[in-house]
Amino acid sequence: MGAFGWTLKGDGHALAPGDVVAPDERLSWGKTIGLGAQHVVAMFGATFVFPLLMGLNAQLAIMMSGIATIIFLLMVNGKVPSYLGTSASFVGVAAAIRAQPGADSRTVTGAILIGGIVLALVGWLVHVAGSGIIHKVLPPVVTGAVVMLIGFNLAPVVANVYWPQDQWIALIVMTFAIVCAVALKGFLGRISIFLSLVFGFVLSWLFDKGFGQITSFDPGAGTVTTHWRVNLDGVASAPWVGFPPATTIGADGKELVGIHAPTLSFAAVLVVIPAIIALIAENTGHVKAVAEMTGADLDHVMGRAIAADGVATAVASSVGGSPTTTYAENIGVMAATRIYSTAAYYVAALIAILFGLSPKFGALVASTPGGVLGGITVVLYGMIGLLGAKIWKENNVDFANPINLVPVAAGIILGIGNTALKITPTFELAGIALGTIVTIAAYHLARAFAHADLRAAHDGGAMITVGHEGIEKVE
Repeated sequence: MGAFGWTLKGDGHALAPGDVVAPDERLSWGKTIGLGAQHVVAMFGATFVFPLLMGLNAQLAIMMSGIATIIFLLMVNGKVPSYLGTSASFVGVAAAIRAQPGADSRTVTGAILIGGIVLALVGWLVHVAGSGIIHKVLPPVVTGAVVMLIGFNLAPVVANVYWPQDQWIALIVMTFAIVCAVALKGFLGRISIFLSLVFGFVLSWLFDKGFGQITSFDPGAGTVTTHWRVNLDGVASAPWVGFPPATTIGADGKELVGIHAPTLSFAAVLVVIPAIIALIAENTGHVKAVAEMTGADLDHVMGRAIAADGVATAVASSVGGSPTTTYAENIGVMAATRIYSTAAYYVAALIAILFGLSPKFGALVASTPGGVLGGITVVLYGMIGLLGAKIWKENNVDFANPINLVPVAAGIILGIGNTALKITPTFELAGIALGTIVTIAAYHLARAFAHADLRAAHDGGAMITVGHEGIEKVE
């Protein structure tokens, strides 16, 4: 099978109970377009929320996610159905980079660009050496720790940036997100973050009508101001059709982010490397999940999938877009429908590109009230952190063994506490970067010095797996 050339499944319309549509098959184009639209809805909420949290342009991110998906499908030769949306793993590192003196969006995307290239090289190495090398260098105990510290390092961002903008809206939206996640079944449960964003938007508008303006911290002004929660002036003036705007500086001296050329900073690149480890775990888990659903052996495609995500991330960030990753939300759609056709993903990519060509859509996303983001980030950042614990659990990591316990404990505390290690008067390692370096180095150091009994008890772990709910294997 090539990247194109799908075989029509049956008559292209009716599927018998238990029937599946393989990656190299498709339904009628009408049904395929409908499935593509469903994949867009699945990835939509997270793909434009994460760029907002990273301070990047959501319209550009949506457009580049479509281009990134096409790149991915071509590089894996159509064997791994996937949508590439914005990666949550970079939200924390983006915040850490912006905290550096003189850093801006160009610094963030420059570091992400290098990170994408590094990920592509890792994918090439995995393709040549085999997927077992991932477990040797980054065993589950290390990968889980890095993912955990990336998420929990974001707690001060919630407390100091988003929550103070409108604490009551944030509290209500947080509660709504929790209820949606557990009360709604199937597809609706998977888009609970998106539903919470819509709910919060409407609620903020009702608060404006009922209670008037709010006096609170305004991150745009950098101080406490009196303002409306929902301001749609930018939406009204934005055209319906057009490319995302170029990055400019507003009248208040603040950056209005859009398309831009990245700038390179070694200090920023160091902060990004931990997110690359998270992407390796995400892509590995995605390929394993697709293999489990379809019954196909995809280990030989693992390296290409990782490399494809790296190339896609580099291409997206080269114009100021956000980093990409394979999306579990779309895994859920495939598990629910048992339709794995890559044709639907090409359609989804084209629909996303069309959305990205609407400045009015971009302005609407950019007008999301801060209190709404406060409620969403409380849940979202915590979930990112707990994914690390999920990796530990699914790989049966034994914390009774000091080889696992001691080095990881040190790395997590350094990362979450945003601890800094000053190397020179002008350069330091801090937070996520320091925590990750310590976790990896200390783990391999501990394993090298551990006595034989501890090493024997430690060896024999499984390859990294990241489970997905509702997966069914194709018979």
